[in-house]
Amino acid sequence: MPKLNRRALMAGAVVTLAAASFAFTLERSAAASGKPAIGTWGFDLASMDRSVDPGDDFFHYVNGTWLKNTQIPPDRASWGSFQMLGAKAEEDTRTVITRVASTPQKPGSIEQKVADFYNSYLDTKAIDALGLKPFEGDLATIAGLKTHEEVARVMGRPDIPTNGPVGVNFGIDQKKPDRYSIEVAQAGLGMPDRDYYLKPDQKFVETRAAYRGYVEKMLTLANYADAAANAEAILALETKIAEVQWPLEKLRDRDLTYNPKTWAELKTFAGEFPWDDYFQPTGFNAQTFFVLDNPEPVAALAKLFRATPVATWRAYLTFHYLNGQADIMPTAFDDASFEFNGKVITGQQQKRDRWKRAVLALTGQYGGQPLAEAVGQLYVHDNFTPQAKAEVKELVDNILAAYRAHMANLEWMSAETRAAAMRKVNSAHIKIGFPDKWRDYSALQVKPGDAYGNRQRTQTWDWNRQASRMAQTADKGEWGMAPQTVNAYYNAQWNEIVFPAAILHAPFFDPNADPAINYGAIGGVIGHEMGHGFDDQGAKSDENGVLHTWWNQTDIDRFKVKTTALAAQYSSYEPLPGLHVNGVFTSGENMGDLGGLTIGYAAYQIHMQGKKAPVLDGFTGEQRVFLGWGQVWRSLYRDEALRAQVTSNVHSPAPYRCNGVVRNVDGWYDAFSIKPGTKLYLAPQDRVHIW
Repeated sequence: MPKLNRRALMAGAVVTLAAASFAFTLERSAAASGKPAIGTWGFDLASMDRSVDPGDDFFHYVNGTWLKNTQIPPDRASWGSFQMLGAKAEEDTRTVITRVASTPQKPGSIEQKVADFYNSYLDTKAIDALGLKPFEGDLATIAGLKTHEEVARVMGRPDIPTNGPVGVNFGIDQKKPDRYSIEVAQAGLGMPDRDYYLKPDQKFVETRAAYRGYVEKMLTLANYADAAANAEAILALETKIAEVQWPLEKLRDRDLTYNPKTWAELKTFAGEFPWDDYFQPTGFNAQTFFVLDNPEPVAALAKLFRATPVATWRAYLTFHYLNGQADIMPTAFDDASFEFNGKVITGQQQKRDRWKRAVLALTGQYGGQPLAEAVGQLYVHDNFTPQAKAEVKELVDNILAAYRAHMANLEWMSAETRAAAMRKVNSAHIKIGFPDKWRDYSALQVKPGDAYGNRQRTQTWDWNRQASRMAQTADKGEWGMAPQTVNAYYNAQWNEIVFPAAILHAPFFDPNADPAINYGAIGGVIGHEMGHGFDDQGAKSDENGVLHTWWNQTDIDRFKVKTTALAAQYSSYEPLPGLHVNGVFTSGENMGDLGGLTIGYAAYQIHMQGKKAPVLDGFTGEQRVFLGWGQVWRSLYRDEALRAQVTSNVHSPAPYRCNGVVRNVDGWYDAFSIKPGTKLYLAPQDRVHIW
């Protein structure tokens, strides 16, 4: 059953393999020496290009030499600060996994389960020797489907990972955040977004042709009859699905995506879809509360489901099953998947080492795989200290203090709304490092030498774990990311900001670095995540996480003027010829960045308590805050990856997360004496000030 990503997370940015190796070795030695991991005060002076006027291009001023001299590693689609730190977390995670995977472990322990999952994934010789045998039962089930009801039943099975025109996810009720919800939404595509099916641009036309070829290749490898004709039918079906789906900017609107339905109402609203059969394998038939994320698309997709022949659905399910399982299938399937999903979609030139993919299979990109917390328990033992947690907590406290101070003086916000906003800031819950209570894995069975079975059992175990607690009060101690994740997030329903252990390392946070760098880097990240509580969507929840209108209408109107102006700025940016940033779709993240740096800079002033920072290598403390921000967004992209990001990611590309923000912050103009006539200069009245 397809699951939907419900969180807006901070995206990674993009640097060199040699530089990464050097930086990571340096960080490990620095921890013992008390020296900063980067440079002499936490910043890489050698990466700057001082021939660039900071007012023309602050991103290149901070990172220009690095950008010129760096090559993206062949197994990467992008490379930069996020990916470099992610590579370090990946190495650190591998170290703890291989330690438990190299010796026998106590049966039933998390060490045994992590070790057997990891080792079975690495054993490609055994996977190749087994061929399609482990998958034959699932493929035979799909091949034997004769009715639409049977098709829906397979689409709903958590033990057969495939796809369908509608998807179901476990969520948190936005109106009653103390309870869980079952969310139903549009789904069904094999490429990143509907634009890949619908846009006439030549690059999208070429990608569609490559996708059709990839579908045919996978079906052929599985000896599926009439592979070419069925590939055409699958592409045609997914194009019809794309045509009725909402565009990404509409999917962001929390008012539009909260549509509660009873069981009877759901079946009446989209009656052409056999909901009873779809939910039969999930155990949801007894549920009475559902939330439709996209009502019109779901109704249209229900009709499309019934109008599409069962034979087409059989081919569709077979392909998506193969596509989802390719990494644990014989090498020919894995290679075919890489040729399309790696090379065509992201521009990645070389398949990643198997051990790296094994770590990813265990943890997920954002720590969303079932065993991620089990790995996290092993990771934090070696890679997180109470000192780091205490120092980050101080940063968080100063960030919150800066938000309070700014809100107290916002001229556009009424006293009524300000009081409610203050309550929200004061009620924010902060999670740092790792959960207070770890997930219980005692009911999960992982076996040696069974890559297929381990994936099936872990996915089914996780589904049953979540389904079994639907009637329980929501567990607010739970985390949406694992500790080894280089990322952070804000959860509007619980009014919380969460910082996994892995992001609390240089260049984001270094206890030995100059404080200004930390306030510009992790301070900006903290401010960004807290800012999501007050962006155009997060602001729709109150201090208790309840979705409702708590703003004065005049304030809403004033706020919309500011957000519209910021969206217009970002929509003018053109990362590739003819491809513009969608300022509306990326609006929440752009506001998060703007608020993050604005508040991070203010929090640094609070930290200094009126004292003057020393000048370091010619840079003032104020300048170093902005240098820290710019260093975080150091990034390179392959064109394909950049196109995918602009088309389907809520985050703007890294250069605009740097330049697009600083040009709206008055302190940046003062710190670097930015003058009219430079390319980034905005007249004071044109700068967007929100917080």
